[in-house]
Amino acid sequence: PSAVSIIHQVSRTPNSITLSWSQPDQPNGLILDYELQYYEKNLAEWNSSVVRSQTNTAVIRGLKPGAIYVFQVRARTVAGFGRFGGKMYFQTMTEEEYKSSIHEKLPLIIGSAAAGVVFIIAIAVFIIVCNRRSSERPESEYTDKLQHYTSGHMSPGMKIYIDPFTYEDPNEAVREFAKEIDISCVKIEQVIGAGEFGEVCSGNLRQPGKREILVAIKTLKAGYTERQRRDFLSEASIMGQFDHPNIIHLEGVVTKSSPVMIITEFMENGSLDSFLRQNDGQFTVIQLVGMLRGIAAGMKYLCDMNYVHRDLAARNILVNSNLVCKVSDFGLSRFLEDDTSDPTYTSALGGKIPIRWTAPEAIQYRKFTSSSDGWSYGIVMWEVMSYGERPYWDMSNQDVINAIEQDYRLPPPMDCPSALHQLMLDCWQKDRNNRPKFSQIVSTLDKMIRNPNSLKAMTPLSSSVHLPLLDRSTPDFSSFSTVDEWLDAIKMGQYKENFANEDFASFDVVSQMTMDDILRVGVTLAGHQKKILNSVQSMRAQMNQITSVEV
Repeated sequence: PSAVSIIHQVSRTPNSITLSWSQPDQPNGLILDYELQYYEKNLAEWNSSVVRSQTNTAVIRGLKPGAIYVFQVRARTVAGFGRFGGKMYFQTMTEEEYKSSIHEKLPLIIGSAAAGVVFIIAIAVFIIVCNRRSSERPESEYTDKLQHYTSGHMSPGMKIYIDPFTYEDPNEAVREFAKEIDISCVKIEQVIGAGEFGEVCSGNLRQPGKREILVAIKTLKAGYTERQRRDFLSEASIMGQFDHPNIIHLEGVVTKSSPVMIITEFMENGSLDSFLRQNDGQFTVIQLVGMLRGIAAGMKYLCDMNYVHRDLAARNILVNSNLVCKVSDFGLSRFLEDDTSDPTYTSALGGKIPIRWTAPEAIQYRKFTSSSDGWSYGIVMWEVMSYGERPYWDMSNQDVINAIEQDYRLPPPMDCPSALHQLMLDCWQKDRNNRPKFSQIVSTLDKMIRNPNSLKAMTPLSSSVHLPLLDRSTPDFSSFSTVDEWLDAIKMGQYKENFANEDFASFDVVSQMTMDDILRVGVTLAGHQKKILNSVQSMRAQMNQITSVEV
């Protein structure tokens, strides 16, 4: 493995120092463990001591108060040890500093001790209750609970996400996780959109010794505050920690020139939601499942790194020229700010939340976990299979919250295989512990891809009858007396004259319409064509049911 370049001091006392470090840039295999070498600064290097650690942290004890120590770390794979990184110097606290810090923290220590007593009592009560119920519940349930509550145990060599907001100096996080690029290497070609903090451009990056590549460039608008600069660059500090084919790749940042920039790989097809709307009906089911598999693989990687996205949606997935989907948008500032004008993000308990994509417990209690990301993934599945339709259509955010609370779930999009809709429903289980993990989702999608016949079974239209009538795209046609009223109800009133001119004036005639008829009427927008066809098919199913009851 390559050298370990950065070591952090996590905490210190007069006799110990706790350190953490990042994984080598090039592990070249699974990291088995790390070797930390240290010695007192004023002594010879041959006097050094060694500590082994299977994780990227270590506590070094038995040190002298107020002394400066030199530390170096190297990683080991099956191929052997890599070289030591650069020497880093850290000093233990003096006895006076320690006493002073204890005095300052005394109220906190007392409060923590009281909380600890309460916690121990609660655990004791919990154990007693569990013991009483153990005869009624299978042992596996408690194994699952144990795994749930002992999160944080990672396999040797596993890289763990470090929140840049935990750094006292956020610029240090940027320096550690994002490569500084000289402004002379960047050439902006054109503006392709607007971001939260400024313009988004396409351009070229030509670094010494490398070929020129096409890149996307996020810029920070002039007149920014220090907090805006910190929030803007935090996305780079997050993105720079990830390395996966289904996660957007950070090339680097420009912080020493104006404007401040974040430079990433360029994704030719843009965001997934708009790409699907532009190509409505153009892909096979296997292609769509392949896109979903890529997104799930990216989310599994983030989950394994203990990172929770909190804003997984098709608008935050980017698509390249090979239809590879990559998870993007790691700027969490929208959850910290409360002044965004984007109606997608609605105030909820002191922050902005994308209601239609967010799990109930995250809306109600701000409990964001990989399981709430799993709920959002189910919504992304629905967006993909409906070619970018808006989840819950024109329902208000409050209506969506109420509907979910009443156990309403989105029906299958047109031509959606029942196996995929069942996976969506699994992701939307109310109890987050019952939702599939991303590793399970990837495995399920892989099985579907290997066995395409599993994707041929469709959910019958009649199965939607038992769902609450909150699906406003397919209203009960019998509640309308004219075709015009029906068109108004599905928000297609602009086509009343078109329907009348082509003699589609009764429900009997309308219910037999095909896509060719809809085109002949003059409905040119793909989204409108699909909405009308969905409603016509629902009307036909309802009429068939009425006929069978009469018979």
